Amino acid sequence: KPVFATIYDTGSRYHLLHSALLIATPSICGGAHTQAARIAGTFLAAGITLFSGSCYYAALTQNRDNGKLAPIGGTGLILGWISLAVLKK
Repeated sequence: KPVFATIYDTGSRYHLLHSALLIATPSICGGAHTQAARIAGTFLAAGITLFSGSCYYAALTQNRDNGKLAPIGGTGLILGWISLAVLKK
């Protein structure tokens, strides 16, 4: 079904973008062991897992009820971006 392919594609795009940001987080925050990198990295990793994972699960099971964690994951991604902006070196 095309709607589930779109859901999968959305999860995949967000996963790719935020994984690249997660890799760059230590450079942005001045080192991997800084508190800023830990905070931003935690938000980003949780957000990726919950948002993209929820999209993947909903698409693969073809049941939109399985995508209920996406808003929580999206909030984690937003908090990751905000923490990078506020806490960057």
